[in-house]
Amino acid sequence: MINSANIVHSVQSAVAPVFMLTAVAAMIGALATRLARIIDRARWIEERLDLQRIKNEEAAYWELKRLGLRGSVVNWSIALLVLCALFIGATVAGLFLDEILDSFNGRLVPWSFLGGVFCFSVSLICFLAETLLATHTLRFAKQHTQHKLPLEMPSGTPAPEAAPQPPLKTR
Repeated sequence: MINSANIVHSVQSAVAPVFMLTAVAAMIGALATRLARIIDRARWIEERLDLQRIKNEEAAYWELKRLGLRGSVVNWSIALLVLCALFIGATVAGLFLDEILDSFNGRLVPWSFLGGVFCFSVSLICFLAETLLATHTLRFAKQHTQHKLPLEMPSGTPAPEAAPQPPLKTR
């Protein structure tokens, strides 16, 4: 039989995992924003390359490669956070089932919580790696005059003649 005191206790026990879910949601939001900025930057570079408005194509392709790596690291971090949220959800469900079912074995609860903490920790390591990659990408002209970021050509500079593009096939 379901006892209201047991339900109150299970709700009190679920407070810590729910706070962790809040942290996970905030991290997913922050990482999704970073991923959007990475994608926007890559699209900007690709567009400038297509228009042949990049001064240093080699540096542009290097930056695109680095942006791809950063995007992969952010994707892994988000995936780990989603897995963390699933573990924490299993923890909360286990806490409730432990309180309302006499036959439920509560051994799942500590392991699912530890799984969530582990995934959250590895996700934070991925986040750190991505931020280190992002700051490593920065190159200041005074420090590295031979390696400048691909900058758009000044607006008064005519773009080199583009090779004719084949017509698009229509169905």
